[in-house]
Amino acid sequence: MKIKDNHINYVEFKAKDLEEVKEFYTTTFSWTFIDYGSNYIAFSESGLEGGFEKSEDEIINGALVILYHKNLELIKNKIINSKGKISKDIFSFPGGRRFHFVDPAGNELAVWSDK
Repeated sequence: MKIKDNHINYVEFKAKDLEEVKEFYTTTFSWTFIDYGSNYIAFSESGLEGGFEKSEDEIINGALVILYHKNLELIKNKIINSKGKISKDIFSFPGGRRFHFVDPAGNELAVWSDK
């Protein structure tokens, strides 16, 4: 499947215990996982790819919807010009770069790129 700009591409959740959550989703739903160090696991075979980030904080809303855009700087400026707020500036991770933003309703989402 071709990745398209402005489409939801990934969903990320928080978890206090990555091994426990991995065991739950593997046993219950037959998801498969790839470990990326001790603080992150990615899942597939779920209908939409995603991951779990280790968090020691209280988890209130543990889901982060992640959109794709090949040009992070362009879409970041469009978000700012449309009255969105950047909550985490562009950073690198294995496989690409991303940033987080808050929409006018207060929802936090992220945009990533493999470019």
